[in-house]
Amino acid sequence: MRTSPIIDNEGKLNNFAVEPKVYVDEQGSRAGFTPFAEMFNGRLAMIGFVSLIALELATGHGVIGFLQNL
Repeated sequence: MRTSPIIDNEGKLNNFAVEPKVYVDEQGSRAGFTPFAEMFNGRLAMIGFVSLIALELATGHGVIGFLQNL
């Protein structure tokens, strides 16, 4: 254990613990606002939009009209 004081680059006394090394986990989870999640959500939105247009062309009604006629 180090008992001598630690002096930083500015000449100030640093009595705090040594900070751990920071690293980036390349195999991290795919949760949150990652490029993968954004592309996946965008693709799902495009599929939903195209399917709604197909539904309207096939039935002649929008989503609300289609659900009212069920």
